[in-house]
Amino acid sequence: MYSNPIVQAIKKIKSSVVSISITKEIPEEILNALPFIAPGESLPPLQLNPEKNELPQEHGRIKVGGGSGFIVSPDGLVLTNKHVVQDPEAIYTVVTEDDRYFPAKVLARDPINDIAILKIETKDFLPYAKLANSSRLELGEPLIAIGNTLGEFRNTVSVGVVSGLSRYITAQNDALGQAAFLRGLIQTDAAINPGNSGGPLVNSEGRVVGINVAVILGAQNVGFAIPINSAARDLEDIRKYGRIRKPFLGIRYLILNKDMKDRLKLPVETGAYVMKEDAPGDEAVVKNSPADKAGLQEKDIILEFNGVKLTTQTTIQDVMEKCKIGEKIALKVLRGDHEQALDLVLEERKF
Repeated sequence: MYSNPIVQAIKKIKSSVVSISITKEIPEEILNALPFIAPGESLPPLQLNPEKNELPQEHGRIKVGGGSGFIVSPDGLVLTNKHVVQDPEAIYTVVTEDDRYFPAKVLARDPINDIAILKIETKDFLPYAKLANSSRLELGEPLIAIGNTLGEFRNTVSVGVVSGLSRYITAQNDALGQAAFLRGLIQTDAAINPGNSGGPLVNSEGRVVGINVAVILGAQNVGFAIPINSAARDLEDIRKYGRIRKPFLGIRYLILNKDMKDRLKLPVETGAYVMKEDAPGDEAVVKNSPADKAGLQEKDIILEFNGVKLTTQTTIQDVMEKCKIGEKIALKVLRGDHEQALDLVLEERKF
C-alpha cells in the first residue's frame, strides 16, 4: 500500500468535502416568455451567459454559482465562506462526494470574518473533518487544498506549503462589487481556484487548518485561507447559543503609523487613535458602550490592548478575535502627554 503522508491525508479528508450548488428561481416574466411545456417535458435551454455559470438546472430554477465546503460534525454542520452563501434569496444544495444531495439551511454568517455555517438534515452517516489548531502552523509546513474547482471539478486537490502567516489583504467580491478586508490569513502556494472558496486547507495529518478564501489575480500560487480557529469559535457559539457572538468595544479608531503621526501631529506613531469619521452624527466613542463606561475619550491613543502593543500588524480587531464576551480588558492609554490605565468589560455586539 502506498504510504505517502499526503496521499493518506487526502484519503482522510476527501469524503467530508462537499460541493455547494447555488440556484435561484427564474423570474415569472422569463417563464412566461418561454414556449409552453407539457407535463413531463424538459425545460428548453435558456440563453444565459455561460461565463457566469448561469446554467439551467430544473424547471423554475437556474444554477447561478457554486462553491465548496466541508462537513464538521456527524449531525450535518458544514463550514464554507460567507461570500459563497451571501444571497438570502438563493437556494443552496450540498452535494457529497458520493453524490448525495441535501437542501442546506444557512444557520449563521459571521459578521466580521468570511465564514458561514450551514446545516443539512439526514439520518444517514456523514463523514466529517477533524480540525487542527491553526495557531501552531509553521512556515514551510506542507498543506493540501481541496475543493470544487471552477464549480465543475469536485474534490480537486493541490499541494503546497505555508508561505506566510498573519497576512492582510483587501479582496474584491465580484458578485456584489464590495471590498472585504481580511486579516490574519494563512498564505499558501497550493493552487486555489474559483470554486474552491469555502473548501478546506489541510495539514499532512488530514486535519483542517484553514478555509480557502482568496487568490491574487495575475499572480502564480498566491492563495489565502482563514485560520480554522476563527471558525471553531463560531461553531462553539452556534452549539451553545444558536448564533455567532462577537465582542463589542464601541469606538472608531485609526491605526497609527509614521505618516499618520506626522499628518495629525501626534506624539507617537503606533497605537489606535480614537476619532470620529467626518459624518453628521458620528461618534468617536459610542454612548453607553464598554469604551464609554471605561472612560475612553475622543483623541485618546490606545497604546496597548490586553497587554498587546497595537501596530499596523496587530490591531484591536486582531486582539479582540481572541477575547471573550464578559472578559475584563486592560488598556494603556495616552491622553495628551500622560499615560493612564483603564479597564473595560467587553459586551456582546448587537447586529
